[in-house]
Amino acid sequence: MMARFIIRRLLSIIPTMFIIVTLSFFLIRFAPGGPFSSEKKIPEAVLQNILKKYHMDEPLLNQYGRYLQDILRGDLGPSFRYQDQTVNELIGATMPTSILLGSFALALAFLLGTLAGITSALRQNKWPDYLSMSIAVIGISVPLFVIGPVLQLVFAMKLSWLPTSGWINSRAGWKTIILPMITLAFPYFAYIARLSRGSILEVLRSDYIRTARAKGLKESVVIVKHVLKGAMLPVVSYLGPAFSGIITGSVVVETVFLVPGVGQIFVQSALNRDYTLIMGDIIVYSAILVVMNFVVDIVYGLLDPRIAYK
Repeated sequence: MMARFIIRRLLSIIPTMFIIVTLSFFLIRFAPGGPFSSEKKIPEAVLQNILKKYHMDEPLLNQYGRYLQDILRGDLGPSFRYQDQTVNELIGATMPTSILLGSFALALAFLLGTLAGITSALRQNKWPDYLSMSIAVIGISVPLFVIGPVLQLVFAMKLSWLPTSGWINSRAGWKTIILPMITLAFPYFAYIARLSRGSILEVLRSDYIRTARAKGLKESVVIVKHVLKGAMLPVVSYLGPAFSGIITGSVVVETVFLVPGVGQIFVQSALNRDYTLIMGDIIVYSAILVVMNFVVDIVYGLLDPRIAYK
């Protein structure tokens, strides 16, 4: 049953990615402007040669068919703005940095958010609950472009504990990842804390928890074995889109801390109307989101045996 479900979900990824690629391709092409539109007018003969080089003088459907053939071979095409560089090279050089930063940030958010949610739920309407949820409200309310500079001001400029910017390949080494990781993790910590708190409170009121306590089980056993297993389901469901979101939303953090990630490349590609680079970013981001949702579905079923894989 599980194997059939996994195969069916894997096969469903194909039409999903096809629809994403198709819609993105035509929406980008129908948008005003183009990759070779600029304030300085290009001579018509030069422009025609450029369009011919990139097959943009062909009918749109021909361009679409050619692009599908290329991506099926794993070729995302050349960048229109970054000369002598392909989209594969640009994304390959920057995506690992964003994934590393996002993975550390999400792991930190999950660990601290879950602990804060558990503490708040077990100490409801007491000072640990108020403190945790107050911090969570700050994480949700305050934007990253405020949190980042504040952390730089306090921990880098005032206390001189950590570097203000850079990445792990610089002289400062792994210390450079701490501030951007905390900044990026903050809003996700807040959502996970609130989500886990509400879920735990709901589970604590369930009949099977009252039954477990009536049987004389230790409170620690009830919490760890029964409460957390059921309460973590909404949190696990959130982690899939959160992982994709934490990578796509890292552009502000990467800009503030000068992290050489894919976020800045994505913004520049949109500003420059670099069609192939925009498409490459969309395909990679979409693939991450689809795969993470697939993994979450599998983990969800392992945590809750009541779920039937049909």
